[in-house]
Amino acid sequence: MFYWVVKAILGPVLAVLWQPRAEGVENVPRQGPAIMVSNHLSFSDHFFGPLPLPRKITFLAKAEYFTGTGPKGLISRLFFTGVGQIPIDRSGGKASEAALRTGLKVLRQGKLLGIYPEGTRSPDGRLYRGRTGVARLVLESKAPVVPMAMINVDKIMPPGRTIPKLGIRPKVIFGEPLDFSRYQGMEKDPRVLRAVTDEIMYALMELSGQEYVDRYAQSVKAELEAAAKEEKKEQQADEKSRRRARRAERKAQKKAEKAKRKTERKERRAGSPEPAG
Repeated sequence: MFYWVVKAILGPVLAVLWQPRAEGVENVPRQGPAIMVSNHLSFSDHFFGPLPLPRKITFLAKAEYFTGTGPKGLISRLFFTGVGQIPIDRSGGKASEAALRTGLKVLRQGKLLGIYPEGTRSPDGRLYRGRTGVARLVLESKAPVVPMAMINVDKIMPPGRTIPKLGIRPKVIFGEPLDFSRYQGMEKDPRVLRAVTDEIMYALMELSGQEYVDRYAQSVKAELEAAAKEEKKEQQADEKSRRRARRAERKAQKKAEKAKRKTERKERRAGSPEPAG
């Protein structure tokens, strides 16, 4: 219920401020289960993706959305809980298996399940390698797979930005359902899982127009964060060096001024007339 209340309130606001566009809505089943696979550009994907659909999309959302602290964490937790999003642990192993079972349960209930195969937001607007968990979900559920390409949303609210930009029109394109029936019963074959995942990512690349990078986004993010930390350390080291240089310069200047005053005093004493005898 809260989902529709939020959508009824936010929908008109989003429509007025950003005038979002949608294509291919007819490709989304009007009833029954379906897996909505999407690229992930921004936090606002959660708003603009489901907006044009008359059905609710239940996303498997990262657990961090539900565990944040402070006012921002509270708002995030209330929103994602209220609209029925499901937290998942992305640490792998048993956590990944639990996420799979949760997704299958949603689909057995005849709902639309949203998933981001990249596993995290793109750090630079490019499309990254998909994780094969989505393929297992596809093959075990036998549900239709609808690619959902988000466009321009990264320009509205890029990672790290809390206030969205105006003057940008986002777009969502729903592609034709993908058929993976030829792989049924092969969900334990790693090569099949990779082939299914790559086909999904190719469909998203075609719809979104993004450049594809055959690497995991999480790895690239880690590298960028490490590089940013290293750059910060270098900047701090440079600043320390500049402060030391400024201190040394001030010290040398004071020493020179002291020596100058001492010389001037000697000269004054040397130039003074001797008292009469």
